[in-house]
Amino acid sequence: MSEPAFGGTIGRTIAGSKPWWPAPPQPPEGAPNILVVLFDDVGFSDFGSYGSLILTPAIDALAAQGLRYSGFHTTAMCSTTRAALLTGRNHHSVGVGCLANFDSGYPGYRGKIAREAGTLAEMLRAHAYRNYMVGKWHVTPLTESGATGPFDGWPLGRGFDRFYGFLDAETDQYAPELVLDNTHIPPPGSYADGYHLTADLVDQAIRFIADHTADRPELPWLTWLALGACHAPHQAPRDIIESYDAVFAHGWDVERAQRLARQKAMGLVPETTDLPPRNDGVKAWEAHSLDERRVFTRLQSAFAGMLDHADRHLARLLAFLDKTGQRDNTLVIVMSDNGASQEGGPLGFVNAMGPFNFKPEPIAEKLARIDDIGGPDTHSNFPHGWAMASNTPLKRYKQNTHGGGIRDPFILSWPKRIAARGELRHQFVHACDLVPTLLDLIGIAAPAVIAGVPQMPLEGVSFASSIRDAHAPSKPVPQYFEMFGHRGLWHDGWKAVAFHPTGTPFDNDKWELFHLAQDFSETHDLAAAEPERLAALVKLWWEQAEAHQVLPLDDRLGPRFAENAARVHGARTRFTFHAGMGHVPTDVAPDVRSRDYLIEAHVETEEGASGVLIAHGDATSGYSLYLKDGHLVHDLNIGGRHEIVRSTRPVPAGAHRLGLCVERLRRQTEPAKGARTGISQYTLLIDGEEAGALTTQLAFHTLISWSGLDIGHDRGSPVSDYTAPFAFTGRLSHVTVTMQNEQSLDGESVGNAEMARQ
Repeated sequence: MSEPAFGGTIGRTIAGSKPWWPAPPQPPEGAPNILVVLFDDVGFSDFGSYGSLILTPAIDALAAQGLRYSGFHTTAMCSTTRAALLTGRNHHSVGVGCLANFDSGYPGYRGKIAREAGTLAEMLRAHAYRNYMVGKWHVTPLTESGATGPFDGWPLGRGFDRFYGFLDAETDQYAPELVLDNTHIPPPGSYADGYHLTADLVDQAIRFIADHTADRPELPWLTWLALGACHAPHQAPRDIIESYDAVFAHGWDVERAQRLARQKAMGLVPETTDLPPRNDGVKAWEAHSLDERRVFTRLQSAFAGMLDHADRHLARLLAFLDKTGQRDNTLVIVMSDNGASQEGGPLGFVNAMGPFNFKPEPIAEKLARIDDIGGPDTHSNFPHGWAMASNTPLKRYKQNTHGGGIRDPFILSWPKRIAARGELRHQFVHACDLVPTLLDLIGIAAPAVIAGVPQMPLEGVSFASSIRDAHAPSKPVPQYFEMFGHRGLWHDGWKAVAFHPTGTPFDNDKWELFHLAQDFSETHDLAAAEPERLAALVKLWWEQAEAHQVLPLDDRLGPRFAENAARVHGARTRFTFHAGMGHVPTDVAPDVRSRDYLIEAHVETEEGASGVLIAHGDATSGYSLYLKDGHLVHDLNIGGRHEIVRSTRPVPAGAHRLGLCVERLRRQTEPAKGARTGISQYTLLIDGEEAGALTTQLAFHTLISWSGLDIGHDRGSPVSDYTAPFAFTGRLSHVTVTMQNEQSLDGESVGNAEMARQ
């Protein structure tokens, strides 16, 4: 007989032994696919199945097939809720006590999920799940979003196998800041050819699932679809937006009453639920002028249109699951990350980017642009009154720890395992309870170690029992809340809550007490009637705060952003961008706000050359230095107002240094609140010699743009009057940006602008 193929004793030994490689992980029997659909800034009442007249038939069908929760709670902000949802722990405990946009240095406020807090994707990977992340991430510092990362906090660094989406809190829906896996990429379309980010994200979710099904259909998948809808900018097709004008013409007071009536009829809230008074600063609808009401209605229609549009595309994804036979064993969850946003202010915005840099947007200007709302050159957000209506019947908004900030819609559907159809659940549930619940439903335990790092225990409590039993009790442990000094604590059906005015002593905060089992809308304060109960809950809040890294309390906005920027950029005042480089996110681009700076582009060009040398921003705000018809041009775009300087002479053929020098001739002062004066000069340079100048009061006081920077072209929404990408026709070697050390930022204004971004 011939020897085995390997030959001799060695061959027989190998052939008769066990393989030396580990067996691949196997999924638990019957493990479901998981589809998480996470909306942004959608209020408690905005889905049709939660009381609204906004058309959400796909979402409402899921509710009819499964369960709706009336007691789902979040953390009042986007980064923080996402951290809790992904890890099954409280957001301060994992290092994301506030936002991913800054690192305060304290353990609870690093802006990045700790390695000791594994994500759901990391937990499921060990059980053969493939994990796909689509959409908004926003749980890694934005200063780590550049080409060099580090990537350990990006989706692929936290257990996801594929990523298509954006890292920041928001992005333009027609020209988004897109990332594929670990690389920034240009959007695959534009407004002109019908592109919208929501449609693109759903396309990518379908592609990831379709690819998975083609390759490994026997393995389960997690698809985390975090839409930009309905975070500002509110952008949607114009015909959908305009279809809601008649729906909301009656105003926010009538809308609140109608939504509450529907909620009572559905059994979503108790019949005894009272509608709270209007939130502070919100006037009666009828107290506004006809022009104001027209503008406010259209701004609300843009919000509604964005949600309607998202529901239409979600329907495509669900239809795909039906068609491919996957829907029956797919656990689908639809929810929002916090309540509706107050960042639109009392009057809303058509383009918020101007007011953030002290360019006023009076009602007459808003009215003149009413038909632009929701389009590619707007950054729209609705006024406080409509955000209040979104949160019906709850008080206050996103950022706050009253119900309007933290109580949100939550729908769960799993046809194969959940027999209940269209039922309601009223248990208290928190975002940190999601991971324990999913692990419970799948039948697996949280790992003690991930990638060699010992794991902190889960802090959430599974609510799987409530899925099976409508009468199951709520979680037995207290749940604290904190955001920008606003505080709250739920325990055994009672809630203590304190609204914190920024800049005031925390000891001055007034604590309120509500019995949520009898007072859904937090309308009847029992603090005076039950002082001992309130004192016990407040004491428990402090104990929870100490246990979960909430302390020290910090209500500062602008200073936290400014300190983070100063620490990250340090003493660096010079940037060099070479031809061939990719896109630069705004948080790692040169910070030219409120300072003198010099831009120089080193080029070789022919006579009559054209194209962008450097551009930072988009159609709503930013700057661009470019050649057009042979002349050097700079456009300072502040909220859609363009201050343009054109060279007094053409640029001759040959090698040149083409530049812009910005000098503040008079520093800004602070007269009336919200106003700024100051003169800056913008001087064009050809080989160091002046070639035209402009003086203006407009400047980048608090922000440049939430869209990033490119050289040699303007890849997305164009900053100036040209058609993107308007690539430079000459030869560009490199561009340098040199900044003066002196920089004077208004912390409060920076904070307000940044908060509108969240």
